[in-house]
Amino acid sequence: MTRITTSLFATALAALVAGPSSAGDHAVLLPYKGSFDDATFAVENAIIGRGLVVDYVSHAGEMLARTAADVGSDVKLFEEADIFLFCSAALSRKVMEADPTNIAHCPYSVFVYEREGEVVIGHRTFPEGPMQEVQALLSEIATEAAE
Repeated sequence: MTRITTSLFATALAALVAGPSSAGDHAVLLPYKGSFDDATFAVENAIIGRGLVVDYVSHAGEMLARTAADVGSDVKLFEEADIFLFCSAALSRKVMEADPTNIAHCPYSVFVYEREGEVVIGHRTFPEGPMQEVQALLSEIATEAAE
């Protein structure tokens, strides 16, 4: 192997061994003072209030609870967890005209979960550049819902 190939291989292997990064690296989390149901209602209203349409609500918490035994786990991750998926035609067009590979980030999402009695509203973070405008939109939605 060449020195460059060896270096790339070592870097990739180190990344795999290190595992996932902390939430601070890939998600913005906001505590919610209220019930899970109130938080999901607030998120949906914040999305709709901007003239956007919720395309799908993924009930990830239910799926994880339902399939835990199937994958050999007895760990309860969430009391409840939902992910709201939606898009903005104008913003999506803008970021994809800047870089068509930004399609990888669509649809956008805001999540709500309850874990150990705490309710959290959040969203993923995005790379520098045009996707920061999407991140700003998600931050506005999450912050409005968390208030």
